[in-house]
Amino acid sequence: MSIDNGTKVDLSGAHWVSGADGASAGVPGTHNVEIAMLADGHVGMRDGKNPDGPVLVFTPGEWAAFTAGVRDGEFDRP
Repeated sequence: MSIDNGTKVDLSGAHWVSGADGASAGVPGTHNVEIAMLADGHVGMRDGKNPDGPVLVFTPGEWAAFTAGVRDGEFDRP
């Protein structure tokens, strides 16, 4: 897989994790979003119910901006 600037990103060894808790927390494919920390700081995000589907790949800067926005409430619903 490659991202915008042509950087090749290998997802074959990715370890996908979910932020879920409770009884189903350790069951793959039962959560909406899974994240994997990839080579060179890239971060992969996928739909846990469709693990063979598409993956969003964020650069380290994009991921930092996204997580800062989450912490600041930028995506909270009114």
